[in-house]
Order: sequence, then structure tokens, then C-alpha cells
Amino acid sequence: MSFNARILSRIYLSSCRPCYSTAASTDLRTRLQHEIKTAMKNRDTTTSMTLRSVMSEILLAEKTSKDGAPTESAMASIIRKAVQRRTEAVAKFKDASRPDLAEKEQKEADLLSAFLPPLLSTTQIDDELKAVIKNLPAGGGDLKKHLGAVFKEFYAKVDKSTVDPNVVKHRAQELLATQSS
Repeated sequence: MSFNARILSRIYLSSCRPCYSTAASTDLRTRLQHEIKTAMKNRDTTTSMTLRSVMSEILLAEKTSKDGAPTESAMASIIRKAVQRRTEAVAKFKDASRPDLAEKEQKEADLLSAFLPPLLSTTQIDDELKAVIKNLPAGGGDLKKHLGAVFKEFYAKVDKSTVDPNVVKHRAQELLATQSS
């Protein structure tokens, strides 16, 4: 086969490959990889480096996990932690009078926040917690035992990536305290 024939066959075969759209895919890993490729093609180093760092954290979680690939909620948790680290860095840089670095970290936090699923509002969390607490067996037992049962049933209904655990803990403690009194 001549050189020209090989090139033409490669061109033909590459055009016959099925095209898959990543826009319709909701897989977080796929979205991250697609955005990394786009940022690299556009030579946007800030975006590509930020997304690559998060992707490496996800790959590390995959390698250290016994279950294999992390779930969507685990990946969202990793991204949420990365956003939290960057927002803490923004506060520290502002305290140190470094607005340039604070702005850079804020841009990275905003970029990563776009990949997170929206959080449930406090009223939605309260509604779910009230429904869970209502189903608890009546008994004036230990508040911590009730709290554990509330968390177990609450997280069985709600995806962990859609709530802030500190808000859930605080609201559950308040609702249990008002119910017991």
C-alpha cells in the first residue's frame, strides 16, 4: 500500500468513527476531561492547571479506594473540598495584603464551583429532617443516638453531594432539641 493510500484510508476511517457528544453526558469525570481538553486547546493555563489538579485528586481517590472508581457524590465532595481550600486561601491572601493572589484563587474557586451540583436550601433540608425526625420512635433516649439515626435515614434519602454536612448537623441538632423540649 502506498503512502498516499495509507493516508487516505486513515482519513476515511477517522471520518467513519462514531461521534459521541459530551455535552449531553452528565458524568462529572467526562465533563472535567472535556473542559481540560478545551482549556488546553485554548491555551488557558489557569483553567487547565486547576482542572488537572482536581482530576489528579480524583484519580488518587480512585487508586486508594477499595471500591474502584469514585461515585459522582465522592467526586463532588473532592471538588467541594478543593473549592473550600481555595476560598480559605482567598481569605488568607486578603489578610496578607495580596489581592493579586486572592483574585487568582477566587477565579479558581469560581471555576470549580461550576462543576458542583446545586446545594439544597436550608428549608429543603429542614423539611427532609422533619420528616425523618417524625418517623423516629418516641423515646427520650440519648440525643446522640437519635442524631445518628437521623443522619443515617437522612443520607439514605438525600445525596451527600447536594448538602453541606455542617448545615445538616446544625439543623438536625436544633430540630431534635426543639422536639425533645
